[in-house]
Parts: sequence; C-alpha cells; structure tokens
Amino acid sequence: MPELPEVETTLRGIAPHLQGARVNDVVVRNAQLRWPIPARLPELLREREVCGLQRRAKYLLVAFEHGTLILHLGMSGSLRILAHGTPPEKHDHFDLVLNNGKLMRLRDPRRFGAVLWHTGDITEHPLLLRLGPEPLSDAFDADYLHRATRSRSIAIKQLLMDNHLVVGVGNIYANEALFRAGIRPQLPARKLSRARCETLVQTVQDVLRAAIEKGGSTLRDFIHSDGSSGYFQQHYFVYGRSNETCLRCGTPIRIIKQGQRSTFYCPHCQR
Repeated sequence: MPELPEVETTLRGIAPHLQGARVNDVVVRNAQLRWPIPARLPELLREREVCGLQRRAKYLLVAFEHGTLILHLGMSGSLRILAHGTPPEKHDHFDLVLNNGKLMRLRDPRRFGAVLWHTGDITEHPLLLRLGPEPLSDAFDADYLHRATRSRSIAIKQLLMDNHLVVGVGNIYANEALFRAGIRPQLPARKLSRARCETLVQTVQDVLRAAIEKGGSTLRDFIHSDGSSGYFQQHYFVYGRSNETCLRCGTPIRIIKQGQRSTFYCPHCQR
C-alpha cells in the first residue's frame, strides 16, 4: 500500500500540472471504488479552477473555490499526468481533463482507492476529523509521543501505525524507524522513556524525509505520476530482509506478525 512518502511524492508530481489549471471535463469509467464516485462530480468540476493542493495523512486534497476533491490511492492506486487523448487501459477509472493539454488519471487495479467530494471545512470531513498530527510537523515531538504512550500497553510498532496517534507511518517506515532507533517493535509503548521517545521521533522523521527524497518505495503497484519508480527500497535495513544478516551486526533479521502485518527486526540491535 502506498504510504506517506509515496503519497507526498505523488502530490509533488501532480501539483505543478494542476495548480491554477481549469477542469475541461471529468471522465468516470468505473464509479465503484472503495466508495462510489459522486454521480454529480463532472457537473461540479467542469469549468472550475484548481486553487490549491495539499496532503493530509495519505489523502490528497485538491481545493476548488466551492469544495475539495479528496483522493486516496488505496492499496494499488496511482495518479498519472498524461497528454489529452491518451487511450485508457483496463484499470483506468477516473480522469480529470485540464485546459493545459494534460489530464490526471487514476489507475487502481484493486479499486480500494477513493474519489470523493466535500463542501465546507475539509478538516471536518469524517475521514480527516480524528487524525493525529503529521509526523513531519512540529506537533509530533518527544513530549507529545511520551504523553500519548503513558497508558498504552500495545506494542510500540502497532501504536506507531495508528493514525489517531500520528498519521502516515505505515508498515515499511515503522519497521525502518524502529530499527534506526534501536527499539524492539514488541516493546509496550508505555515502557518508552522520554529519551527513547525523542530518538524515535527523530528516526521516524529521518526515515520519512529520506524516503521522500528517494521518491518513496516501489513495491508491486506504486509508480510516480510520470511513470517512474521510487528507490527507497534499496536502502532498507530490515523490511523484507527476514533471515538475511543485519547490516550493522550480522545477526539474522527476524520476522513476526503484529496486527496481521509483517514485522522485521534485529534481535541484537533492537532492545
């Protein structure tokens, strides 16, 4: 599933083409995504100008004067910037046709993505209302993490992936951040000292920034808006490396299941 770095990379790829552009047309080939694409969306967006774009957690928000288009890539989705008239392929479900000769196309083989519309304050949309802070913002710091973990006995890796605590830290980057912090993923969250919270906040931010710089990770379906791949998977310390030797100490990397997700860690380096 695309995680925060992949969504941020997508935002940076599509923003120069959408910002200030006017929508000529909206093409819906298959409205049955995770939630149905609103039937009135073509009528709502034709001849309207894109006022701004931003990311909130793993949601891409395209702002218009009269509302916000909410996009989510789901498990297998990608957004491509293409020329007008580019023939659609089997899993190309949605096009935003622009007045600059380009179109933005959603490809989503598994159809777990979303194309939604919201009027009014976007922060009050049910999907965004109860989200935690952005991990790269000042709100996510050691004091916040220390306070939030005091009464939590859940394993720190599972808590780190809870969007109510902090958004966008998916499975890959939680594994990598915990390795860099030297924290065992099974450790109950309440046992983290403030000093270890400070280290973990820093490694989460370092890993996410490095992944964004490398264009995210390309695993299975994810590609950039220009069709290129991300390269951060070439820099993994633990993710996907079960039974391979730790790059720091040589101990075999272990794999366990936590919350139905695979967790990779070094039993020597992580305590």
